[in-house]
Amino acid sequence: MLWGLQPANRLVCEIALQTGWRVDDILCLKTEQIKKAIENKKHFVSITEKKTGKTSKKTLPVELLERVNEQAGILYCFQGRDDYRKHRTRQAVFIDLKKVAMRFNIKCNLAPHSLRKNYAVYLKEQGKDYEYIQKALNHDDIATTLIYLLSDEMNKKYRKKTPRY
Repeated sequence: MLWGLQPANRLVCEIALQTGWRVDDILCLKTEQIKKAIENKKHFVSITEKKTGKTSKKTLPVELLERVNEQAGILYCFQGRDDYRKHRTRQAVFIDLKKVAMRFNIKCNLAPHSLRKNYAVYLKEQGKDYEYIQKALNHDDIATTLIYLLSDEMNKKYRKKTPRY
């Protein structure tokens, strides 16, 4: 589905799938941060989560950082449509995701936060334990992390019971 998105929104989603960061936080990335990360041999990018105020530092592949840098705006990596002093909105990403879901006839509740949940499931499938996943998502308690993972299990059971046409 990623290839069906607008290029900037695809990059936002790729970052979310690589890091588990919320889309709102990714959209706040500044061009200068990405340039420094490219110069940094370890390719670290750090954010302060808007929702929690916590800091999160992740390593991103250099090719992804370079693609973000190529399309970055003057101030923000994901520049707003009408004003370079503002970043792209979460709603812009949401609308693009919905359009792609309709185009591919995907009948699920696809939203930007789905990417964060997908990251949690990916870590679980890689054999990471619950505490590792909790820390990766910066959750205060394990219950929130388990809700992410339980919802995926419930979706799998539902898909098995629902016939596909």
